[in-house]
Amino acid sequence: MQKSSTTFLKTVIYLMGLIMIALSVILIPQIIIDISDSSAMVKWVIYPIVIGVFLTTIPFYLALYQALKLLRLIDQNQTFSEEAVFTLKKIKQCALTITGIYILTMPFIYLFAEKDDAPGVIIIGMVPLFVSFVVAVFASLLQKLFKNALEIKTENDLTV
Repeated sequence: MQKSSTTFLKTVIYLMGLIMIALSVILIPQIIIDISDSSAMVKWVIYPIVIGVFLTTIPFYLALYQALKLLRLIDQNQTFSEEAVFTLKKIKQCALTITGIYILTMPFIYLFAEKDDAPGVIIIGMVPLFVSFVVAVFASLLQKLFKNALEIKTENDLTV
């Protein structure tokens, strides 16, 4: 893989991190301020959702770090190594953690949709859940592929 491709991917990862920081620092506190004027029922439902979103930032940044680490390994021609397989495993675990957090917040999203009479909120709430699950499945498939390639590479190195 050319160095320009990994440079582009690294840039995209940094931009994703910056966008998430902007959302976490600007948008979510603004939502909390707007909700503080609402009724007690809305506060009770929204605060767990906001806490869940804040909690997902931790595994999100860990996954971004692991993706940068994987791109560094690709740049060093160590794509099929134990470290790359371990990095993909960490990305899969982070994505599954995000999925779990959003599964735990789904009842609150449902209650908010019922209270606000907005069924589209449920679909919007399911988007990050499914995206993170797809990332976990993709990372799992890549992990298995890299592991098989590593075994073949090791076997070929031993036969020579």
